Amino acid sequence: MGYDLNGKTIAVLATNGFEQSELLEPVKTLKERGADVRVVSPERGEIRGWAHGEWGESVSVDVPLDEAKPDDFDALVLPGGVINPDQLRRSSEAVRFARGFFESNKPVGAICHGPQLLIECDVLQGRSVTSFPSIRTDLKNAGARWSDQEVVCDRALVTSRKPDDLPAFIDKVCEEVLEGERAARATA
Repeated sequence: MGYDLNGKTIAVLATNGFEQSELLEPVKTLKERGADVRVVSPERGEIRGWAHGEWGESVSVDVPLDEAKPDDFDALVLPGGVINPDQLRRSSEAVRFARGFFESNKPVGAICHGPQLLIECDVLQGRSVTSFPSIRTDLKNAGARWSDQEVVCDRALVTSRKPDDLPAFIDKVCEEVLEGERAARATA
């Protein structure tokens, strides 16, 4: 299926230790589909990925978190990795930023350990999700219904388990961005 995301701006919230493929592949694919993709981070300059048990590539931060507003974006993507979400969930600014997408009913995609930040946002009660299996209990304790599937979507929240799920994850995020646009036009 073709996805035309021209005119859409998507935030990717990350910090040092993001799972490299879970940031780089969505950024590349979303840009290829026409989206303006912005890496948002509490860090300034560059952040470094984690790949195969060691430090990986660095990416430039486009928007410092303290200057980012959910109103400036159409959707949010949360890459995983063990280090990245654990750091972000300790940041009140990251929690505020991510929660703002839910308050505005905008699509959010979280893969692997990425949903850990959403526990702190208190937005998982009654939602169906998936994730890397090691955080299943954490998500259930936050009120989510967890299942082991490639991709799960519940009210514009898209979740996936691991890098192997990236193609399905990215496609579903795109669908939700376009669905959000259709819904906005229908209510305008």
